[in-house]
Amino acid sequence: MRPDVVQPQTLFKCMSDETRLALLLLIEQHGELCVCELTEALQLSQPKVSRHLAQLRECELLQGEKRGQWVHYSLHPQLDDWAKELIAHTLTHNAEFLTDINQRLCKVSPQRAEQTDCC
Repeated sequence: MRPDVVQPQTLFKCMSDETRLALLLLIEQHGELCVCELTEALQLSQPKVSRHLAQLRECELLQGEKRGQWVHYSLHPQLDDWAKELIAHTLTHNAEFLTDINQRLCKVSPQRAEQTDCC
Protein backbone atom coordinates (compact mmCIF):
# COMPACT_ATOMS: atom_id res chain seq x y z
CA MET A 1 0.00 0.00 0.00
CA ARG A 2 1.26 3.48 -0.91
CA PRO A 3 1.95 5.70 2.10
CA ASP A 4 0.07 8.59 0.43
CA VAL A 5 -3.21 6.65 0.14
CA VAL A 6 -5.90 8.18 2.34
CA GLN A 7 -7.32 5.54 4.64
CA PRO A 8 -11.11 5.53 5.13
CA GLN A 9 -10.81 6.07 8.89
CA THR A 10 -8.61 9.13 8.28
CA LEU A 11 -11.03 10.64 5.79
CA PHE A 12 -14.08 10.09 7.96
CA LYS A 13 -12.29 11.36 11.07
CA CYS A 14 -11.33 14.55 9.24
CA MET A 15 -14.87 14.98 7.90
CA SER A 16 -16.50 14.31 11.29
CA ASP A 17 -15.89 17.87 12.49
CA GLU A 18 -18.49 20.35 11.19
CA THR A 19 -15.92 23.06 10.48
CA ARG A 20 -13.58 20.74 8.60
CA LEU A 21 -16.52 19.30 6.66
CA ALA A 22 -17.66 22.80 5.67
CA LEU A 23 -14.13 23.75 4.61
CA LEU A 24 -13.74 20.61 2.53
CA LEU A 25 -17.12 20.98 0.83
CA LEU A 26 -16.60 24.70 0.13
CA ILE A 27 -13.25 24.00 -1.46
CA GLU A 28 -14.74 21.14 -3.48
CA GLN A 29 -17.51 23.45 -4.69
CA HIS A 30 -15.32 26.43 -5.57
CA GLY A 31 -12.12 24.68 -6.67
CA GLU A 32 -9.94 26.78 -4.42
CA LEU A 33 -10.39 29.36 -1.70
CA CYS A 34 -8.07 31.54 0.34
CA VAL A 35 -8.01 31.79 4.10
CA CYS A 36 -9.55 35.28 4.07
CA GLU A 37 -12.58 34.01 2.12
CA LEU A 38 -12.97 31.02 4.42
CA THR A 39 -12.79 33.04 7.63
CA GLU A 40 -15.46 35.45 6.41
CA ALA A 41 -17.73 32.74 5.04
CA LEU A 42 -17.57 30.62 8.19
CA GLN A 43 -17.50 33.64 10.53
CA LEU A 44 -14.59 32.14 12.44
CA SER A 45 -11.24 33.54 13.50
CA GLN A 46 -8.26 33.13 11.21
CA PRO A 47 -6.33 30.99 13.75
CA LYS A 48 -9.26 28.59 14.13
CA VAL A 49 -9.74 28.24 10.36
CA SER A 50 -5.99 27.82 9.85
CA ARG A 51 -5.87 25.09 12.52
CA HIS A 52 -8.63 23.13 10.78
CA LEU A 53 -6.98 23.63 7.38
CA ALA A 54 -3.72 22.32 8.82
CA GLN A 55 -5.52 19.18 9.99
CA LEU A 56 -6.99 18.69 6.51
CA ARG A 57 -3.50 19.11 5.02
CA GLU A 58 -2.12 16.55 7.49
CA CYS A 59 -4.84 14.12 6.37
CA GLU A 60 -3.64 14.83 2.80
CA LEU A 61 -7.10 15.97 1.75
CA LEU A 62 -6.04 19.53 0.93
CA GLN A 63 -3.00 21.33 -0.35
CA GLY A 64 -2.11 24.96 0.17
CA GLU A 65 -0.31 27.34 -2.15
CA LYS A 66 1.03 30.64 -0.86
CA ARG A 67 0.35 33.63 -3.12
CA GLY A 68 1.41 36.93 -1.69
CA GLN A 69 0.13 37.17 1.86
CA TRP A 70 -2.61 34.55 1.42
CA VAL A 71 -2.62 30.78 1.19
CA HIS A 72 -5.06 29.31 -1.33
CA TYR A 73 -6.40 25.82 -0.63
CA SER A 74 -7.59 23.15 -3.04
CA LEU A 75 -8.20 19.42 -2.90
CA HIS A 76 -4.97 17.47 -2.87
CA PRO A 77 -4.22 16.54 -6.51
CA GLN A 78 -3.20 13.00 -5.55
CA LEU A 79 -6.35 12.32 -3.56
CA ASP A 80 -7.70 8.89 -4.41
CA ASP A 81 -10.69 8.74 -6.76
CA TRP A 82 -12.92 7.07 -4.15
CA ALA A 83 -12.25 9.95 -1.73
CA LYS A 84 -12.90 12.61 -4.40
CA GLU A 85 -16.15 10.86 -5.32
CA LEU A 86 -17.23 10.69 -1.68
CA ILE A 87 -16.57 14.40 -1.16
CA ALA A 88 -18.37 15.33 -4.40
CA HIS A 89 -21.30 13.05 -3.55
CA THR A 90 -21.56 14.57 -0.06
CA LEU A 91 -21.65 18.07 -1.57
CA THR A 92 -24.22 17.14 -4.23
CA HIS A 93 -26.64 15.63 -1.75
CA ASN A 94 -26.16 18.17 1.06
CA ALA A 95 -25.94 21.55 -0.68
CA GLU A 96 -28.25 23.11 1.93
CA PHE A 97 -25.48 22.59 4.50
CA LEU A 98 -23.55 25.38 2.74
CA THR A 99 -26.40 27.74 1.84
CA ASP A 100 -25.77 30.39 4.53
CA ILE A 101 -22.00 29.96 4.26
CA ASN A 102 -22.08 30.49 0.49
CA GLN A 103 -24.22 33.60 0.85
CA ARG A 104 -21.62 35.11 3.18
CA LEU A 105 -18.82 34.03 0.83
CA CYS A 106 -20.50 35.73 -2.12
CA LYS A 107 -20.89 38.96 -0.14
CA VAL A 108 -17.20 39.10 0.67
CA SER A 109 -16.10 37.69 -2.70
CA PRO A 110 -18.57 38.71 -5.47
CA GLN A 111 -16.48 37.00 -8.15
CA ARG A 112 -17.45 33.66 -6.53
CA ALA A 113 -21.10 34.39 -7.38
CA GLU A 114 -20.11 34.87 -11.01
CA GLN A 115 -17.92 31.73 -11.13
CA THR A 116 -20.33 29.30 -9.50
CA ASP A 117 -24.06 28.95 -9.13
CA CYS A 118 -24.02 28.86 -5.34
CA CYS A 119 -25.31 32.26 -4.26
